[in-house]
Amino acid sequence: MKRRDFLQLAAASTASLAAGNPAAFAAASEAPLRVGLIGCGWYGKTDLFHLIQVAPVEVVGLCDVDRLKCEEAVDLVAQRQPSKNRPPTYGDYRKLLSEQQPDIVVVGTPDHWHCLPTVAACQAGADVYVQKPISWDVAEGRAMVSAARKYGRTVQVGFQRRSTPHLLEARDRFLKTGKLGRVGYVDLHSYFGGPGRFPPNEEPPEHLDWETYVGPAPWRDYNPQIHPRRWRAFREFSNGQTGDLCVHFLDLVRYFLDLDWPRSISATGGILMRPEDSIVNTHDTQTALFDYGNVQIVWNQRNWGQNPDPEQPWGATLYGERGTLKLNIRWYEFTPRGGGETERGEFLDEREDYPEDEEHTPTELFAAPATRRHLQDFLQARREGHSPVADIADGHISSACCILANLSMELGRSLEWDPEKGVVVGNEEANQCLAREYRGDWEHPWPDAI
Repeated sequence: MKRRDFLQLAAASTASLAAGNPAAFAAASEAPLRVGLIGCGWYGKTDLFHLIQVAPVEVVGLCDVDRLKCEEAVDLVAQRQPSKNRPPTYGDYRKLLSEQQPDIVVVGTPDHWHCLPTVAACQAGADVYVQKPISWDVAEGRAMVSAARKYGRTVQVGFQRRSTPHLLEARDRFLKTGKLGRVGYVDLHSYFGGPGRFPPNEEPPEHLDWETYVGPAPWRDYNPQIHPRRWRAFREFSNGQTGDLCVHFLDLVRYFLDLDWPRSISATGGILMRPEDSIVNTHDTQTALFDYGNVQIVWNQRNWGQNPDPEQPWGATLYGERGTLKLNIRWYEFTPRGGGETERGEFLDEREDYPEDEEHTPTELFAAPATRRHLQDFLQARREGHSPVADIADGHISSACCILANLSMELGRSLEWDPEKGVVVGNEEANQCLAREYRGDWEHPWPDAI
């Protein structure tokens, strides 16, 4: 269904939603949702544009520390939202929240800036769609869960694999029917190349508030390649590919197999093959074990050398007693044990229904149908007062597991997590690393103080 047709709808049924129709979920007579975007770069704009496709929306504010990114977003939003209004822009998310009081806030910042805006938005009475991983450290994630619960807000995490049509089809065909059988081992992996070389550092441009960009993170001098897309190469701002890629499929597998916290987490690896003059400080190699007892989930990351599975450089493979199920962003493939015909499914392509996806070239076309449905689930959850499919509490588990894997690698020991107390069992050194010290005047939020 095209967006122009959606706006003519009088109402939509829950059955339509369950069937996967990404535009039929609300009455056209609803007042537009007042939406604010914090982080106007790649996925921030992408998520906002998908929200405009599936709901009556009035974007009431855009916030970014890069003035040019804000100005670009204003032009695009004015073209896409039905009112054609040009929303005001902000360099400080707190001002956007106080002046505009949005119904919904989309947080699409670098990872180290996910926590503070999400907590502030909950306190301001907004529901939140926040990108993954939800936090840079474990304590931030616990604070975000506390804020959502204390203020009664709906918070959906951008784990759109949980809403991906072809992956849900694979679950229904092979997991729910028992064709895969009991799963005992899962391989998660990324064999993508590393971030490459960076030019020399230089002074930040006038349109970029680098001081606020770094924000609560430890200081790092500006480099022209860090912003807007390659900040993930730096530990100050991210948890590397473990926080970026492992977290997606770990979360999906947890969802499919109904898994909560693992018994223990252990990891080895580091920077093994990076050039000596590289300024990149995230690991290029890691093997992590998430021990669930009767299910072992292993993450293998290697950003160098030969890819052992060229067709699937990033994905998950579930090994069951009756077969093997491969899952990735573009297809799934089931091979029965002992031979038999391999069954395969492809991602849903909706470019004909949403040609504007191709007009906004940063849009990941394979992910667009999933993101629309994920946003739709978020909107239905906030409207009906129940948890969304990727609730902030689940987002915290998946994110914290990956953060703890990095911590295990750095400390050189296995970690056992106590979810009730929010601590690593019997390891005070690890517990001292659950919250990093914030820089400058920024104050780290704590779950008990929200």
